[in-house]
Amino acid sequence: MKGKKNKLYNMAFPIWLLWLIPNTWLIILPVNFFIDLLVVVLTMKYLKIKNIKSFVKPTILRIWIFGFIADMIGTVLMIIPCLIQLDYNSKIGMWWYNNLANAIMYNPFESPYAFIWVTVSLITTAYCIYYFNSKFCLKKVDLSLIQKNKIALSLAAFTAPYTFYFPTAMFF
Repeated sequence: MKGKKNKLYNMAFPIWLLWLIPNTWLIILPVNFFIDLLVVVLTMKYLKIKNIKSFVKPTILRIWIFGFIADMIGTVLMIIPCLIQLDYNSKIGMWWYNNLANAIMYNPFESPYAFIWVTVSLITTAYCIYYFNSKFCLKKVDLSLIQKNKIALSLAAFTAPYTFYFPTAMFF
């Protein structure tokens, strides 16, 4: 990639980067709400559900909040390798740092181990999104169980934090 200029269009940050740049919360919160709303509405339209507004209005706030809770669970999983204190002068400590702790935070594509860790974190987050929506957020909505599960699955698939893969090394 030497000599090439990278242009970043419409870039979203990984959720764990919100701790480093707190002002991004002002952008991420409404954008996340809009994306959740869009996914729910489009999924309901696809399922040919009538009177969508009456179903979305009482649920969207819970969907949005539980989405952030699921993202936080994934974020904790992403940070765990950095919290494990090893002697980085030892062979295992250097391996851990190079293949997990550093690679996960700066570029998960540097190491297959980091890529696997990030993928497991992403899948866990997506499962939490599905679980929270199917068991809590959509519980009291007057839809069939199949419709609720499809909406929850749609949210899990389309709102999972794929930005976990984003190489933040480009900023440093």
